[in-house]
Amino acid sequence: MDSSPQDRFTDRFLSALKYAFHLHKNQIRKSKDIPYFAHLMSVTAMVLEAGGDEEEAIAALLHDAVEDQGGRSRLAEIHDLFGKRVADIVDGCTDAYQTPKPPWRERKEAYLKHLENASPSVILVSLADKVHNARAIYHDLKRDGDLVWERFTGGKEGTLWYYRQLVKAFHPHADQYPILTQNLVRLVEEINRLANKME
Repeated sequence: MDSSPQDRFTDRFLSALKYAFHLHKNQIRKSKDIPYFAHLMSVTAMVLEAGGDEEEAIAALLHDAVEDQGGRSRLAEIHDLFGKRVADIVDGCTDAYQTPKPPWRERKEAYLKHLENASPSVILVSLADKVHNARAIYHDLKRDGDLVWERFTGGKEGTLWYYRQLVKAFHPHADQYPILTQNLVRLVEEINRLANKME
């Protein structure tokens, strides 16, 4: 028999929710009109819907904390507060630890390489993150057209390249996370179709 929600969650999740809110409450998404915290909640929901456990859900809430809010010192704090497994997942979802960040293409190529040997938990959280980001790009592209690419360091060509490579990187996990991988494929196909149509 499956465990009940009461059995699956503890006050650690609530603590992580509050912690993530405190870190990101003043951030907004690239579209400029959506609170960043909405992204964290959406990614966490996707992780849970794909069968993620409490620690994977906590890591989903905190997956951008190191990159956006404090680097390695933040990662150490997450380790102290939420344990090694959560910290390892967050670490596996991070592609930069310092400000300013290393060159964009270099970071993305390194992250794609890292995904080849990432743990199932890192794959799950990262995949959910990329699905939600791709969904945001798709909706913004429909609304704003080519102006959307000005919001991305990689520009149009770099961003399209990166998401095509992400589809390839996550393909080996299609059997484990079929809905998420299918959603990523569909969204990236639609993003490329719209981008080509606007040329």
